[in-house]
Amino acid sequence: MSADGKIADGARSPARFGSERDRLHLEARLAEADGVLSGASTVRVYGTILPIRTPGLIKARCDRQQPPQPTYIVCSRSGNLDSSLRFFQQAVPRWLLTTKTGGTHWQDADDQDAKDTEKFQQILTVPEQGEGLDWAIALPLLYELGIHRLVVAGGGQVVASLLAVGAIDDLWLTVCPLLLGGAHAPTPVDGAGFLANVAPHLHLQSIEAIEHEVFLHYQVKAPAEPKDHVRNKTRKF
Repeated sequence: MSADGKIADGARSPARFGSERDRLHLEARLAEADGVLSGASTVRVYGTILPIRTPGLIKARCDRQQPPQPTYIVCSRSGNLDSSLRFFQQAVPRWLLTTKTGGTHWQDADDQDAKDTEKFQQILTVPEQGEGLDWAIALPLLYELGIHRLVVAGGGQVVASLLAVGAIDDLWLTVCPLLLGGAHAPTPVDGAGFLANVAPHLHLQSIEAIEHEVFLHYQVKAPAEPKDHVRNKTRKF
């Protein structure tokens, strides 16, 4: 994020202001995961995802008996994604987490669009909850399918919805040396926000300054009144 807490500018352009060191830092976090979750808006903006490219990280995954790449999971209520995005040509496992309505196009394509049905190896449908997906159902489902360690790669709406149900354990932030400003520029945690008396609190685990960037690792404290039916099922996340 920028030094003033923005993950993109007011036009929501792709955030490419991090350094190569920041990219490697992110790649290391992704390499630890069974799955990487991104909102559909993030995938649309970037058009691609960051695969694991560092040979040492790929070897470490193989040594842990993990596949070379984590599973990249797009969450979208509508399922509305352009199948021509470069994301669909990348050599990574792809799943779609959506609603019954959102999965219809991908599951029931006619012969002309038959190739679209091959874009996702798994299409998982869950009920809606408010303006998003029902994470109390979605997260245990992912766990049952082998996604025991999940990295949430954005955007801010997805992060906010998972924080709201107490499903995020760790938060990694890179503070980059620029100011973006803008009342409508997105932040790491978007959505309606949290009132101060119920806001998630953090424990600082580590801090590292490299050149002009600061790398922060926080542990997310359990909320004062956790939603046990969700938290107990998803604590591995």
